[in-house]
Amino acid sequence: MTTSLLQLSDLHIREPGRLAYGRINTAPYLVQAIASILRLSQPPDAVVITGDLTDFGRAAEYAHLRELLAPLAVPVYLMPGNHDDRTQLRQSFPGHSYLGKEAFVQYSVAVGALQLIALDTVVPGASEGSLCEKRLTWLARELEAQRGRPVVIAMHHPPFKTLVGHMDDIGLLSGAAELEALVSRYPNVERIVCGHLHRSIQVRFGGTLAATIPSPAHQVRLDLAPDAASAWVLEPPGFGLHVLPDGGRLVSHTVASGMYDGPFPFHEGAALID
Repeated sequence: MTTSLLQLSDLHIREPGRLAYGRINTAPYLVQAIASILRLSQPPDAVVITGDLTDFGRAAEYAHLRELLAPLAVPVYLMPGNHDDRTQLRQSFPGHSYLGKEAFVQYSVAVGALQLIALDTVVPGASEGSLCEKRLTWLARELEAQRGRPVVIAMHHPPFKTLVGHMDDIGLLSGAAELEALVSRYPNVERIVCGHLHRSIQVRFGGTLAATIPSPAHQVRLDLAPDAASAWVLEPPGFGLHVLPDGGRLVSHTVASGMYDGPFPFHEGAALID
């Protein structure tokens, strides 16, 4: 049996008609991404959204998000980012019992042959992230309980330096070394999937691969100068698709959302088209 986990991140949904950063209506981009998901030849087993669901964590923003996500007919697992509010998220999605009732939004759920473990990196009122001893102790228990299953750890702030200076300044500022030491003891951790960066970035981490994905809307400008200004661009949007074939290794794809020309054949009959 093949298991597929689709990852969205950094939606930054505002109230209907409101623009993020005074310039971009993020809602139509999410509509476009969901249309792309619905066109996949095989629907995913579940969708995980790795934070920054909304722009300010307001009730009206989450209400708008709930409407936008309605076409998805598979389980959708939500996670907070630094733009979210845990309390309002729980109140706005009362049917999502995995969110818990207090403290951190951390959970472990089965998705086909995979175990999805969501790790909360949010520091309320701050842009940067952190992993405290309590959160890491919880993760250690979950990893020990799942030794026999392939695991995907999902978190908002990536636990590695990206070389995008202004984003690293608000990255995971504590707990990354402890997380790496912990993950390195569990070779069944197939992937650490993250958000926050609005770009596709991959790093070897703790004996596995840690990665971020694009936003379905705007991207962080690629500028590796240490003093680069904080800025976003309208590069092509996208999402992630993590697929575990029966008895195989997890394969991750970065998928462009939207409509594009094609597909066109490479061959006509047995011959390459000249």
